[in-house]
Amino acid sequence: MPLLGTFIVPHPPLIIPDIGKGQEHQIEATVHAFRRVGQQVAAFRPETVIFITPHNVMYADYLHMSPGSGAEGDFASFGADEVHMKKQYDEALVNEITHIASQRHIPAGTMGARDPSLDHGVLVPLYFIEQVYHTYQIVRISIAGLSPLTHYRFGQCIADAVARLDKRVVLIASGDLSHKLLPDGPYGYSPEGPAFDKQITQAMADADFMKFLTFEESFTDAAAECGLRGFIIMAGALDGLAVESHLLSYEGPFGVGYGVGSFRIIKKDNARRIGDMYQENLTRHLRQIKDGEDAYVLLARLTVEAFVRNGKMPNRPPNLPKEMTENAAGVFVSLKEEGRLRGCIGTITATEACIADEIMRNAVQAAAEDPRFDPVTEDELDLLVYSVDVLGKAETVSSVAELDAKRYGVIVTLGSRRGLLLPNLDGVNTPDEQITIALQKAGIGAYENYSIDRFEVVRHT
Repeated sequence: MPLLGTFIVPHPPLIIPDIGKGQEHQIEATVHAFRRVGQQVAAFRPETVIFITPHNVMYADYLHMSPGSGAEGDFASFGADEVHMKKQYDEALVNEITHIASQRHIPAGTMGARDPSLDHGVLVPLYFIEQVYHTYQIVRISIAGLSPLTHYRFGQCIADAVARLDKRVVLIASGDLSHKLLPDGPYGYSPEGPAFDKQITQAMADADFMKFLTFEESFTDAAAECGLRGFIIMAGALDGLAVESHLLSYEGPFGVGYGVGSFRIIKKDNARRIGDMYQENLTRHLRQIKDGEDAYVLLARLTVEAFVRNGKMPNRPPNLPKEMTENAAGVFVSLKEEGRLRGCIGTITATEACIADEIMRNAVQAAAEDPRFDPVTEDELDLLVYSVDVLGKAETVSSVAELDAKRYGVIVTLGSRRGLLLPNLDGVNTPDEQITIALQKAGIGAYENYSIDRFEVVRHT
């Protein structure tokens, strides 16, 4: 049996009367929509409700599912420990999802559990379901730092596991929208906030799941959204299906966007194989990028591909431009996958005989030795986009006024501690932001007596 239906819901704890103490009346439309969701879930009579939450343990490279026979939780951290819920986990479904994900080389399972308590991303929607329906188990799934396509494919794993076990299942993607809607809100204001909420709620209303997959990361980061990757998992679970979609409510009076949507499955629809369409579009786009690579970027890519496939550094290719073999400089090599950083390693000054050797060394290290990421695998090679920054000579500045975040990178130095940030990075718009990040990287306090250098780069993409 396929999924019965899916929902997108927010998770503001103040919507619970014992927490809101009257404030919940300011989001009455959301309260009403939650009640409708509870009633619709009850009408489906599911055996299991799957919750996707951004507030359980989250890993950069692993989709975590809560292990064990069950869990409980309350709202003690929000001043309402008397609001308590306990549910059994559907271990058979968790095991089947894990099995299918493993077959498809998607990193997902029950490893790495930390806090066993149910989080508020689950507890808030659970509260409204429990008002009208009780006889079901749950599955709790976290989002990850993996690519949008991986989240989508994982959603397909969920749907296939449900069908294999022939269970009555509902899926709920719990997540707020932008957290930056109002200047006096808890997270401040960004123009991307209202823009994101307008676009995502329209996509919810239209069941435009391609839109879920194609937001620019810099845009969603600036909007400070919470639920998108969970929505993408939900969309993947509906791949190849026609759905009847309804935007039940949208509000944001506290500076955080709350959207509620329902998606009822109508029939199979091969025209909605959105994951495949997205992958085809992505492949076409990447082919165009590779066709336009200059010698610097091409060298980085070929080096990484050879190293990942063969396990050793390749020889420097012949017939490179003289500027790459006769000049030496510091170089940064960056790898991105679906717009998200996948590795970046660089050198402030030359450590090799020439720029070409510098690129090759740093490309291998970016792919295999960046401590923030697992080493690049052969399956990822076709999805990677490269950039190479060749650094100019650094010069000391006496004040922030001499900096320009788009033109100059910065180096902060105190003794042996040194932090560098490249220019013209997404989400970094001012010299003060540059310095703050560089200081953090160096482990230097803002109050300490550090020096600042600036440098220009030639960026090859």
